[in-house]
Amino acid sequence: MKGVDDVPVMEPFRAKVVEPIPLTTRAQREQALRRAHHNLFDLRAEEVTIDLLTDSGTGALSAAQMAAAMLGDESYAGARSFHRFRTVVEDLTSYPHVLPVHQGRAAERILFSTLLRPGQITLGNTHFDTTRANVELAGGQARDLPCPEAADLDSPHRFKGDIDLDALHRTLTGQDSPRVAAVVMTLTSNGMGGQPVSMANLAETARLCRAHGVPLFLDAARFAENAWLVTRHEPGYRDHSPREVAEEAFRLADGCTASMKKDGLVNTGGFLGLRDRDLAQRCELLLVATEGFPTYGGLAGRDLDMLAQGLVEVTDPDYLRARASTTAYLAELARAAGVAVVEPPGVHAVYLNAGRLLPHIPPHRFPGHALACALYLEGGIRGVECGSLYLGKEDEHGDPVISAPWELVRLAIPRRVYSQGHIEHVGRTLARVAQHADRLPGYRITEQPTLLRHFKSKLEPVPLHTDEPRSTTDPTARSSPEPHPAAMSAPPCNTLTPSR
Repeated sequence: MKGVDDVPVMEPFRAKVVEPIPLTTRAQREQALRRAHHNLFDLRAEEVTIDLLTDSGTGALSAAQMAAAMLGDESYAGARSFHRFRTVVEDLTSYPHVLPVHQGRAAERILFSTLLRPGQITLGNTHFDTTRANVELAGGQARDLPCPEAADLDSPHRFKGDIDLDALHRTLTGQDSPRVAAVVMTLTSNGMGGQPVSMANLAETARLCRAHGVPLFLDAARFAENAWLVTRHEPGYRDHSPREVAEEAFRLADGCTASMKKDGLVNTGGFLGLRDRDLAQRCELLLVATEGFPTYGGLAGRDLDMLAQGLVEVTDPDYLRARASTTAYLAELARAAGVAVVEPPGVHAVYLNAGRLLPHIPPHRFPGHALACALYLEGGIRGVECGSLYLGKEDEHGDPVISAPWELVRLAIPRRVYSQGHIEHVGRTLARVAQHADRLPGYRITEQPTLLRHFKSKLEPVPLHTDEPRSTTDPTARSSPEPHPAAMSAPPCNTLTPSR
């Protein structure tokens, strides 16, 4: 693999424990997909060869983390593990109030249930899917204000995760200003193809929030990856370490929700960090009622110790350099296969432009899902659709009412799990799929839940007819259906994503 400076990068670790992966036949995969009603979330792990569904909780633990687990104190209250964990989090974030939770969406639920009143608004660069769901479940409205550069998937602009500062200022001074309860900045922006937020943008966002008395919270699931990209591409931070950038980012905000199944390098866990004592006390009441006592919050003591160690390891520049190089290599293989990706690639995932590869499949026949299913059938690779299956809406006849701005597939790379050979298998599989892309079928939904439908929908392939409207990668070219509300201002490459 070549790194960001075109220098070969070697992984800064070696395998100590190995796990066999399933090697299946095409016939077995066809049978598995039919049994799962063509929803990749319903596949069994033993039916998947390379699992790129999510980078959440799927990484490998280090020897030091496993050793830390042996120190785990399982006392119900006041465990040593909690105090070690809190010290590490406070040193990193500067937040005096730290509430452990079992994962990031629990922190979101507790924060928004406590903070929001019905009818209030949260503003963000792009809310993650569970963030949006928890805002809405609390009676609020999640409004995205992505920067204008995010609308161009091919642009090399380095900070497409930035919020639109002009739109933020207009909202904070406009007629909706009394309804704004908080601003949420997601680092990196999963809904923007893993694009980072610049420190300049975050600092100005913090200034605007202070000027208008609105609290600023970070969705800090991938804080270290955001910090790494800042050190590589933002003037003024080239001589900073990722740890220094991360500490500065946390200091700019009033608190954070954090799924540490990403940059905590653990399989479960997260936290809610806050500055405001009164808000923290109110959140703690809900924590005790729904997660656990404040010194364990739904986690075992060993989980807290492994998480504390992971937060030390994750800002290591050698680790981050190798991880970014793996993603860049997969993006290079996709381009070589003739498949466009969201540019520039971030760190946690590569986003494939399924709409461009499959122009014969209209949005309401889910080209992203079609590509994801084809990758599984061809090579046992599980990715996830980031398009109209996730963001769209159809009427009772299956005709489109709302379509996503873009039709993407996310290939999320678990941390410290797959080798270069595994990544090359993904590239070869994608090249084979691209060769017969014009023959891939679309899909229709046969059954779906009312919320977060991409997790549990049942689908079936559908033959396409010549009178079907053609897909387009230009959302402004669609006269119908409406773009998704989350795409207003500048359309997001909206996430998908599955598990946080």
